[in-house]
Amino acid sequence: MKENLSPGLIHKKTVVVTSDMGVQHFGAGAPSVFSTPSMIAVMERACVELLTPYLDEGEQTVGFHVDVKHLAPTRIGQSVTITATLQEVKEKRFRFAVEAINDQGVKIGEGTHRRALVNLKQFTSSS
Repeated sequence: MKENLSPGLIHKKTVVVTSDMGVQHFGAGAPSVFSTPSMIAVMERACVELLTPYLDEGEQTVGFHVDVKHLAPTRIGQSVTITATLQEVKEKRFRFAVEAINDQGVKIGEGTHRRALVNLKQFTSSS
């Protein structure tokens, strides 16, 4: 892990909500809106993208905690911008604030996500 990783770093990721990110697969008659699991996946991805430039070869991070509220619906075809803010670096653990805002300026999700640094070779051989 590179030394210059510190709290306050921010990464933004914008996605267009596609049908495979919607709730339609939960059953007939479901609305065409962004699903909570898909929103959380994009939030996690934004955190990974923030950390990746600071990783050394053979290092990776894994998520171990998610606490997110889905506040408002977003239709298929709308864009959503996720903001991941690194709040804490403690040994090999990282805490992020995450927020999702749709293209109408509506906050649709917020919460925290935690990740841990692992040696990929050791991690995959122990699982």
